[in-house]
Amino acid sequence: MLLSLILGTLAAVADIFGGVILVRRNWPHHYLRYFIALGAGFMMAVAMLDMVPESIRFSPLWGAALVLAGYCIIHLLEHTITPHFHFGEETHGHELLHAHTGWSILCGLAAHSFFDGVAIASGFVLSKTLGWLIFVAIFLHKVPEGFTMASVMVASGRSRRAAVSSAVGLAAATIAGVLIIGLLPHWVLAGLPLSAGVAIYVAATDLVPEVNREPGIRMALVFFLGVGIFVLVRLLAPV
Repeated sequence: MLLSLILGTLAAVADIFGGVILVRRNWPHHYLRYFIALGAGFMMAVAMLDMVPESIRFSPLWGAALVLAGYCIIHLLEHTITPHFHFGEETHGHELLHAHTGWSILCGLAAHSFFDGVAIASGFVLSKTLGWLIFVAIFLHKVPEGFTMASVMVASGRSRRAAVSSAVGLAAATIAGVLIIGLLPHWVLAGLPLSAGVAIYVAATDLVPEVNREPGIRMALVFFLGVGIFVLVRLLAPV
């Protein structure tokens, strides 16, 4: 529990760092796309090659259904509570986000972040290697996530302080997810497949489209690099 809490806190800090990047306009934002591409590849590989098989192995009857449930929960949130959501800086041009939009997106991303913490802690319940792999996958998309949350708050007319505070909210949700599994480890039977479904959704629906917006082959290669890094680590450190 201590290790998962430390790493969950580190991932949470990455959320806050992403929010600070948005507030400090002098940071080179285009580097975030590399984090997105690398994180998308690594996260997809972790979810499909480790989290889903482990979920089905521990729960042959309900594992696959819970993976689908996790996917559907986030899909529902993003198309009802958070319809404006996408990674990267919000640039709506003439469109002015409604004042309540920032808070609704915070609710949706908080659900993402909560399951991030659940995934990290669930991995460590099963094995240290799996926990580390899940942590790396989640950490790589945390900075863009915090950046996104802060940018949405600014686009909806909130102050920069509120923007950073929203990233802190995501950080708190991540730590809450870690604590839930740390205190109730038997919940891993549901927590791991649910978080696997969330990871697949975030990687395939939120991160990959952002990668595809970049012209050329460079971002695709970074995505494949993320997959390759996971495969290499998995071969060198089997669960």
